[in-house]
Amino acid sequence: MTPGHGTSPRPRELPDASALSRPAAATLGKASSENFPVAPAFLPRAWREGLMAVYGYARLVDDIGDGDLAPGGHDAVLLGLDPAAADDRTAMLDAFEADLRRVFGGTDGPPRHPLMLALQPVVRAHALTPEPFLGLIEANRQDQRVSRYATYGDLVGYCELSANPVGRLVLGLTGTSTPERIRRSDAVCTALQIAEHLQDVTEDLARDRIYLPGEDMRRFHVSEADLKAPSAGASVRALIAFEAERARELLDEGTPLVGSVHGRLRLLLAGFVGGGRAALRAVTAAGFDVLPGPPKPTKSGLLREVAAVLRTAPRKG
Repeated sequence: MTPGHGTSPRPRELPDASALSRPAAATLGKASSENFPVAPAFLPRAWREGLMAVYGYARLVDDIGDGDLAPGGHDAVLLGLDPAAADDRTAMLDAFEADLRRVFGGTDGPPRHPLMLALQPVVRAHALTPEPFLGLIEANRQDQRVSRYATYGDLVGYCELSANPVGRLVLGLTGTSTPERIRRSDAVCTALQIAEHLQDVTEDLARDRIYLPGEDMRRFHVSEADLKAPSAGASVRALIAFEAERARELLDEGTPLVGSVHGRLRLLLAGFVGGGRAALRAVTAAGFDVLPGPPKPTKSGLLREVAAVLRTAPRKG
């Protein structure tokens, strides 16, 4: 265990207040790089604030798990650790979970991290439960010990922790959760996660992670060495095309979620589905060669896909 874990740093170790706020701002600033709009301006203010609070939580836990925190150890200090603990992902995830417990009324005082402080009133206002938040932490713990997935079922199980909780939180924030909507939302979120994995094959491999199922790699005669090439050969392209089609089918399964709601929420969910479709279209436009870098959708392409979802999503109610 990293020295200082579970203890407050000495006063002389604390950065000034402006330095402490910078990591939180940097985390929230990553929203603009996502495949889908996180909290678009057309939503009611309370929804936007809630979505950004949830996004900040999800982005920060991913950054901890990926080792992508801002330099300086400020996030570690905010969580009550020694700055050096920022490099100990397990210790950071443990401290992050402890701060989450404070959000939900733990006896150890108020939350310490600014993003957790922002999350607390949202949790209370919408009666959110800890389970989705804990799932995201567990997904990042899994990333510390699992770097390959033998089967598609194993990968879907990972997505149940890493992606599906976000959709469930969106439904909770908007007061629209039903068993059917949760099922559709899970399909959309798993598809979005798979699409992101396809875009980020090279980036993930640099972290010694492969989110392409081993059984599919064998089926298409793709080795890990093939994924390290500067550009994809025919076998890698065929594998990526196969996984992209799976993601499209999941998006199709989840699209009726858009038609089951009304008003501005319908637009938001269409943005999520359209974002996934635009990402997959970008992968297709690249000839399924994702190895030079992540194919990204254009803004116009995203808007076209969102419009198509709004036209075609079956309306209910």
